[in-house]
Amino acid sequence: MSQMPTVSKFPTETDTDSVTGQAPSEIGSVARESETSPLVRIRSLLPGLARAEQRVAKVVLDDPSAVARRSITEVALAANTSETTVTRFCKAVGVGGYPQLRIALAADTARSEARSARNLGGEIAVDDDLAAVVGKVSFADARAVEETADQLDIATLQRVIELLANAGRTDVYGVGASAFVAADLQQKLHRIGRVCFAWSDTHIMLTSAAVLGAGDVAIGVSHTGATTDTVEALRVAREHGATTVALTNFPRSPITEVADYVLTTAARETTFRSGATASRIAQLTVIDCLFIGVAQHHMESASAALEATRDAVGGHRLGVRPDGRRRPRETGK
Repeated sequence: MSQMPTVSKFPTETDTDSVTGQAPSEIGSVARESETSPLVRIRSLLPGLARAEQRVAKVVLDDPSAVARRSITEVALAANTSETTVTRFCKAVGVGGYPQLRIALAADTARSEARSARNLGGEIAVDDDLAAVVGKVSFADARAVEETADQLDIATLQRVIELLANAGRTDVYGVGASAFVAADLQQKLHRIGRVCFAWSDTHIMLTSAAVLGAGDVAIGVSHTGATTDTVEALRVAREHGATTVALTNFPRSPITEVADYVLTTAARETTFRSGATASRIAQLTVIDCLFIGVAQHHMESASAALEATRDAVGGHRLGVRPDGRRRPRETGK
């Protein structure tokens, strides 16, 4: 039987096996679950809920502050379902029951209002002017970074950093928009002297996974966690002995079944989901944390490598200072 992955936060009552065997620091990080937005939790689990439970989730996500004031009967009617389904939904998202959900939503609403006096929302209307679009996009991106940081399991992140810092080789898989995120991690690690490759072609992903082994790390980047190419590459890497890591927005998605460690983002997409906007920003936040952590493990060599690479490309920049004036030419004297 394969080992359950270490997931970035949010085990529910039915997920207790996933934290079995975790270090005390990891268990402590799970205990911070109550501090994290219940809405982040609901959005991340939405694809795996039953259809009737998804209707309840939509009612909650559409107006959480209103649900915090409603009775369970009112919510059941709004979702066109039964009170039993609402209770089952609450258990599925790890809040125990409807009274606990109301309390969590009320607390989250208060925190949100304290963080921002305005709520620009995520939906971009066809008649929004450009200023409104800029405001909504920047708001969604900022919230994605903030909520990703809030729910990120530090113990799991630390373990992945240690694995990357000591890996003989790291391969990163991602297709579509996730390919750019994979390439960003490859460029960062490569710049400080770590052996890292990023692949987006399915055949190359699979062949690269097949030559990995013990001591190597394979990372799959997929917002949905259901991209067949990435899931398959991670599965093959795991079968050949590599340690596997998934970076996804959904902790119960298929990619987590082939991952030893799971890091989750918390992105709410705007209307134009195909642009992979907020999800990319959230993924890059985690990538930056991984890079900085690895660099800290190899501070002396990383600093030397960064300086060497900076010098190597220095001659390909125009001799212009930040104020726009040209730098004086080197005379060699």
